[in-house]
Order: sequence, then structure tokens, then C-alpha cells
Amino acid sequence: MTAPDDAMAPAPAAPAAATRPFYWSVRRELWENHSIFIAPLVVAALFLFGFLISAHSLPTRAQDYSMLGPAKQASHLAQPFEILAMMLVVTGLVVAGVYCLGALYGERRDRSILFWKSLPVSNLTTVLAKAAIPMVVLPVVVFVVTVAAHIVVLLLSTLILAANGLSVTPLWTTVPLVQMELVLLYGLFMLALWYAPVYGWLILVSGWARRATFLWAVLPPIGLTIVEKIAFDSSYMSHLFGSRLAGFAADAFDFDAPGGAGDPLRMLTPGRYFASPELWLGLAVAVAFLAAAVWLRRRREPI
Repeated sequence: MTAPDDAMAPAPAAPAAATRPFYWSVRRELWENHSIFIAPLVVAALFLFGFLISAHSLPTRAQDYSMLGPAKQASHLAQPFEILAMMLVVTGLVVAGVYCLGALYGERRDRSILFWKSLPVSNLTTVLAKAAIPMVVLPVVVFVVTVAAHIVVLLLSTLILAANGLSVTPLWTTVPLVQMELVLLYGLFMLALWYAPVYGWLILVSGWARRATFLWAVLPPIGLTIVEKIAFDSSYMSHLFGSRLAGFAADAFDFDAPGGAGDPLRMLTPGRYFASPELWLGLAVAVAFLAAAVWLRRRREPI
């Protein structure tokens, strides 16, 4: 007897794995924009270099700090960690702004948009992948680099103090390093949400402007502020823009919280932050800007 034809037929091939267009779109941005990683690493390296140069004075400063109270001693010992974190946060914001201004403009200028549009990746996926860089990827990069640099500073400080016969106990017990890292992670993502409309606006300008993206990004807000002041003698627009650039901390943190110096986690106020109408209004504006950027990418031609 012969087996039926169906029994002799080869088994159907397993379905191909999903191409994951969003994932590969994000990977593409990382491949094309090395400054996302390089800039924070360079800033951290420069800080560590400066820290090594000033290390000769660390034993003297540590002895001076020991004469202060525990709270002040912890504050002084934590200063290098706080300065480094602030430098990297500012670096991340600068990199995010530069990236957003070139996110859609760059592919139009070098005409690579013709190639990318030929791929089965929607304009929505592309724009969302670009928005994910300043809002998700860069905060993670800044956090990882900061934590790694903090560990290096802690180990260097320990070696220097031990080599000079000084106790390292205050450094390890009074500096709330773990809490500081958690506060940093919280602050980075709260800042990313607060800056969402700024990033959305910059990406929109990147998809619209034919040249001088920075000027097109900053001149409209400045112009609105000047026109309002001249026409109505008011400053609502300047207050709005100023609050968007520097106002997130007032809702995200309570800097007067009892015990905040010893335990920075006490300063976190996520409930107040997520209850802020300004946050949700900003996110709605960001969605509108990104929707407009998707529409523009579908219709704009190479430069």
C-alpha cells in the first residue's frame, strides 16, 4: 500500500517571526545618532577626569566635613554625586533638543526619506520611534551612565580616603546613594513627560522647515511673547513657556519635606505631579504636534 499524497507532503513552514517595525525603527535611530550615547559618556569622563585632578584635596575636605553635623556632612559628601547627575541631566536635555530638531529634517536633507518610505514602515511608527528617543531611550541612557559614574566616584573616594588613613564609613553610611539613584530615575521620566510638548514641537518643526530648524523652533514662541507684551501689556505667554521649561520640579518634588535631606525619597510627590492639569494639557499638545508631524512626513518632499 502507498501512503496518501497528503502524508507524503512536507509539513508547512512555521510562520515567520514578526518584523517588529517599531523596535527596528528605534534601533535605526540609535545606529544613526551615536551622540545619544557618546555625549553622556564624554561628559561623565570629563567629570571623572576633573574629580581625579581635585582628589588631592579630598582627605583635607573629608576631615573638615567630619567636624560638621551628620546632615551637613552628608550634604557635602553628596555634592560630587549631585553635580555629576545634574551635568548629565542637562546633557541629556541638550542632546534631546538637537536630536528632535534633526529627527525628520535630516532624512529630508540627505534624501534618505525616499528609501525609508519605500519600506513597509508607516509614518506613524517612524514618528513614534523618533519621539521615543528623547522620552524613553535618553532618560535610560542618562540614568545608566550616571549610576556607573557614581559607582566610580564612590570607589575612587574610598580608595583615596583609605590610602590616607581616613575612615570611609561616613562616605558609605551618610550619603544616601541608592535613594539618590531612585530619585534620579523618577526625575528623568517626570521631566520627559513634562517636556513632551517641547519634543513634539521640535519634531514638528523638523518635519516642516526647509532650513534653519533652530530659528523656526524658537522664533514663534519669542514672537508670540513680544506681540502679547506690546499689544496687551501682559505676560501670559512668557509665563506659559517659562513654566513648561522649568516648572516641572514644583509639582514633582517637595523640597521642604521633613527628612528630605537624609532620605530624598521623602521629597517625591508623584500624586501631586500626575494631578497637575498642566501635565495633561502638555501631553495633549504633544499628541497634537506628533499627529501633525505624521501628516507632514506623509506629504513633505525631500529638500
